[in-house]
Amino acid sequence: MEKFISRIRNLFVAPPTVSVLRLYGGIGMGGPFGKSLDDESLAPLIERAFAPRGLRAVALAINSPGGSPAQSALIAARIRRAADEKKIPVVAFCEDVAASGGYWLACAADEIFADANSIVGSIGVVSAGFGLHDAIARLGVERRVYTAGTRKTMLDPFRPEDEGDVARLKHLQKGIHDNFIAHVRAARGARLKGADADLFNGDIWLGAEAQGLGLIDGLGHLAPTMKARFGDKTRFVVTRPRKSLLQRLGAPGAAEALGAVEERALRARYGL
Repeated sequence: MEKFISRIRNLFVAPPTVSVLRLYGGIGMGGPFGKSLDDESLAPLIERAFAPRGLRAVALAINSPGGSPAQSALIAARIRRAADEKKIPVVAFCEDVAASGGYWLACAADEIFADANSIVGSIGVVSAGFGLHDAIARLGVERRVYTAGTRKTMLDPFRPEDEGDVARLKHLQKGIHDNFIAHVRAARGARLKGADADLFNGDIWLGAEAQGLGLIDGLGHLAPTMKARFGDKTRFVVTRPRKSLLQRLGAPGAAEALGAVEERALRARYGL
C-alpha cells in the first residue's frame, strides 16, 4: 500500500529542475549576427533560465576564451542580479576553456567546476597590434591624418610607436586588470589559495591545478554533478540563443565570419 501511495504521489510531484545556460564563444565579437556573447542578446536568455517553476539551480555551461571586459562584466552582473533576486544558486561548469572573460563569467556562479583538461584562468588584460610605418614608407605611401584632439591617433599602426601612447594604454589596462581582480576576489573570497603574483599574472591552469589554487571548487561534469545533488530524476532545461536564418541554412554572414576568426585567434593562445 505504501509503495502504491508513493507512486501516486510521484505522479503529482514535479521532478527537480535545473536550467542550463550555454555560454559558448567569444565575448563581444562579431556584431549582432555572430556567435558572440553580449549582454543585450543574452538578457532574455538569462531571464528565461531563471523562470521555470520548481527551479533548483541554474548551471552555466561555459566554453569561452574571453573577449570584451565590459561585456563580460555586464553579463556576469546580470546573472548575479537574477540569482540574488530569485534566490537560486548558480553553478558554473568549465568545458574546453573558461579563460580571461570566460573566467569572469564563471565567477558569476556560487560554485565553479571543471574537467581535468579544462583551461582556466588568464586573469589579465592583453592588447596586440602591428607597426606598419616602415612598410608604407618602403612602398612610397604618404599617410595623411587630420584630427581635433591630440589623442585621436593614439597607437596608430601607421605611425612610429609613441611612449606616451604606450603609457596611456598601460594605464587603461591596469584599470581593467584591477577591476578583474576585484571581481574574482569578491566571487571567490577565502577560497583563493595562491599568492597574488601567481593568481593574477595572466597565467592559465588545468582543472586540478585551478582547484588547488581555489579558482574552482572541484572537478566535475554538469549532468552527473547536478544529479548527485538533486537526484537521478533531475530535469534539465537547456537555454540557448536562437539561430538566425543564415545560421540555420549554414551560411554565416560577414559579421559572424569575422567574429569566428577573432575567436579562433583567442583560442589559439590557449593551444586550442
